[in-house]
Amino acid sequence: MAPWTENAAMQKEQIVYDDFAKVEMRLGRITEVQDFPRARNPSYKVCVDFGALGQRWSSAQITNYAKDDLIGRYVVCVVNMPPRNIAGFQSEILIMGVPNESGQTILLTPTDSAILGSEIF
Repeated sequence: MAPWTENAAMQKEQIVYDDFAKVEMRLGRITEVQDFPRARNPSYKVCVDFGALGQRWSSAQITNYAKDDLIGRYVVCVVNMPPRNIAGFQSEILIMGVPNESGQTILLTPTDSAILGSEIF
């Protein structure tokens, strides 16, 4: 693995902790997945439950997962961004993921049990 350097091509501007603290990420569980044929890129409409904090919807480019395989999956989400209109659908949260070598989105999810709605830190 190459060492992290200041000259890394993909490195963004350095931030301070207060910048990071503005981002509210929470653990949710996917409860519903719908096809989203109007989206420009292959996507699903995804409902995520945050326990006592309620449910929110997202448009997510995660069609590399079967819909049934997503139900019940825990995911990390940014919850304090304003809704974004995507092809007439209000996406309220950002479900976090990383690309694999094929460019597909791999969801960020805890490997051990955790409390639904918990804030990520």
